[in-house]
Amino acid sequence: MKLREQMPDLQTYTDILNASRVSRNDLIGERPTIIHFWSISCVDCKKRLPYLVALRDEFKGLLNVIAVHMPRSKEDMDLLTIKQAALKYNLTETILIDDDHTLTNQFKTRFVPAYYLFDKSGELRHYQSSGSIKMLKKRIVRLLEGR
Repeated sequence: MKLREQMPDLQTYTDILNASRVSRNDLIGERPTIIHFWSISCVDCKKRLPYLVALRDEFKGLLNVIAVHMPRSKEDMDLLTIKQAALKYNLTETILIDDDHTLTNQFKTRFVPAYYLFDKSGELRHYQSSGSIKMLKKRIVRLLEGR
């Protein structure tokens, strides 16, 4: 995705955890949204998840947070293992399971972890793959301050 592009529709997932449904329209209007892609086989994702959870909790009520599980192998498609990882890492936000890579392709995600920050109108304002959670936090703060 390129900066200023609109958030893709989120209704093409294979399964969903921690919610019954979610769509682009549910996320637009009141607050910015961060959508993060991760995978249970990604070591870097696992290292960053606790920091992302802390960020989610710090901005609770100010920021929508959605996770997308992007499998990198057939083994990554085991729903029970994904659920166990979600519990282990305290991922209480909506988790979209993208076994057929539809969302992955819509977002043009090639690597995990990947973070997409959208403003409250659904426009992409920041993207990073890996990188510092501090940088992501700085971008969130800027967006919340209206810059």
